[in-house]
Formats: sequence, C-alpha cells, structure tokens
Amino acid sequence: MQDLRETYLARISGAADQAALEEVRLAALGKKGEISLKMRELGQMSPEERQTVGKALNELRNELDTALRAKKAALEDAALDERLKAEWLDVTLPARHRARGTIHPVSQVTEEVTAIFADMGFRVAEGPQIETDWYNFDALNIAPEHPARQEHDTFFMHRAEGDDRPPHVLRTHTSPVQIRAMQDQGAPIRVIAPGRVYRMDMDLTHTPMFHQVEGMAIGEDISMANLKWVLEEFFTAFFGTKVRTRFRASHFPFTEPSAEVDIQCSWEGGQLRVGEGDGWLEVLGSGMMHPKVLQAGGIDPDKWQGFAFGMGIDRMAMLKYGIPDLRAFFESDLRWLRHYGFGALEAPSVHAG
Repeated sequence: MQDLRETYLARISGAADQAALEEVRLAALGKKGEISLKMRELGQMSPEERQTVGKALNELRNELDTALRAKKAALEDAALDERLKAEWLDVTLPARHRARGTIHPVSQVTEEVTAIFADMGFRVAEGPQIETDWYNFDALNIAPEHPARQEHDTFFMHRAEGDDRPPHVLRTHTSPVQIRAMQDQGAPIRVIAPGRVYRMDMDLTHTPMFHQVEGMAIGEDISMANLKWVLEEFFTAFFGTKVRTRFRASHFPFTEPSAEVDIQCSWEGGQLRVGEGDGWLEVLGSGMMHPKVLQAGGIDPDKWQGFAFGMGIDRMAMLKYGIPDLRAFFESDLRWLRHYGFGALEAPSVHAG
C-alpha cells in the first residue's frame, strides 16, 4: 500500500501537462486502475482484513484524488501564466466598429406626439389590444348595424360553439382606452391614447395593423375653440412651423358635433409642404364627445363636456418625413430602416407654446 502511495504521488507530482495527469488518474483510480482493482479484492478477504485493508484503500484513494485535483489546478494556473505572457493587447487601438440599430419612424413619431401633448398637460393612457364588443363599439355609441361591426372591416375573435356572447375583437381604434380612462379617473381629465389598432385593409396608405393616437379633454366649460387651439399648437410643434387648420362638418357616432380637420399645405413641384400655400390636407377626425359616450365612461353629461380627436401615427410620420408607402413600415427592410430610422440619442423636441 505504501509503495502504491509513493509511486502515484511521484507520478502525479511529475506530470508535465493535463494529458499526462489524466493518464496517472486512470492508472490509479480509473475503472481498471490499481486502486480500483484492489477494492474489488476486498470481497475475498475475511471481515477483519476487509475492515483494515478497506480503510487503508479509502484513505489512499482520497489522498490521491486530493493530489490530482491540486496538481490539475497548478497546471491550469501555469498554463494561464504562459498564455498571459504570450498574449498582449494594445489598449490604445481604436475600438472595433459595431453596427448600430435605428429607431423606427413609428416609435420616433409616437415619442414626438407624446412629448408635445405632455407639454400641454395630457397624460398617456393605455389599454388592451384585444377588446370586448362593448368597449370597442357599444360604449362609443356605434350602432349594431354600423359597417365597422361587420367582418369585412373588423377582426373578430373565435368563440366556442354554443357560446352566444359577442366575440372579442382586435381593437379598431384606441377610443376604448378613453372609456377605460374615464371609468378609472372620472372628470376633469386630459389623456392621449397611442397604440396599435387593426382593420381589414391593405394598400399604399392602409395596412391591417397600424398605429393611432387619440386624445380627449373633459371639463365643465371645454368647447370646440379649445379643440382647435390644441390641434393647431400640436401641428405647429410637430411640423416645426406655424400651421393653420380648417374644420369641416362630418359625422362620427362618438362625437356631436363632429368635424374632419384639414391642415394648410402646398404641393409645389409635387412636394408636400405643410404650413404654407392655399391647399388643404385632411389629417384627422374630431368633435365634442357624445353624451352617451360620457355616460358609458361614468361621467355626467349634464355637468361635464369635452372634445376628442384621433389621428394615424403612421400617416403623420409619412407626412413629416416624406415616406411614400405605408406598407414599407412593416416589411423589416434593413435598408429602409437605415434610411428612415433615427439615432438613439435623437430625442424629440417640443416647440409648443
């Protein structure tokens, strides 16, 4: 036993590398190693011999295992020292170029819109993208026969056979968020609701999924004049030039009176210029909130009144940054993203008065 101990301790100490050390380990403690074979011989010994020899073999195996681990650590440290001596790094070299991603125009414009309205006292409200029939239609005074409630215009969720409840929908606008905000906060209130919406449409200026921002302000004496001021301040800040608006009478189920809003523009040389010329471009719908919508939000229409508006974030990005095709927003073309994208540090600026 003593001879085995001295032999293997010497071989462990003399191992020059990891491979040599592994050979020693297998020769001593492997399945067919000397120590392992001697452990198998214990069954042929008397109980007294087995107790004495077995204890000595266990002690020897533990001692060799400890020596192997220590030698392995020493070899690893030595290898690391050699590597550190051989390798070097010039810390004065310029850093490797790393490709930088860009912020999508939709994300950038959403931040711009949010910053401008926040400067005018509007906070951001959010809600689910899968909405109930009541929040998406009924609460907004949209009649059962309205075209928006048909399958050619709206994405309806599946209901199990025999379930007669109205199906949930992928929200067709962010107006349901306004209802939820009214229920949560009551009046007075000023919020905007940016987010994804879904409709069955696909062409140069429409996609099945797009982005909207809707806003509302409710108080005791809010009027259309306040709405016009807010929108003109927003457009002036957004486009960076004084922008006049024109209201045209329209009809929406959730507002009364309702108005389409045009902004002043020109088309000189086929290029759109906002804030100059005698042309007009329709950009959003708006109006005074319908009493039934206020009631659905838990607000007394005899005491409170307010305005609401909604516009497409994607369309505003197209107008401001000269992007011709809405479908390109969602095609994940890296060349397009590099061209129209924004740097991470290009924070939106606010010029509203």
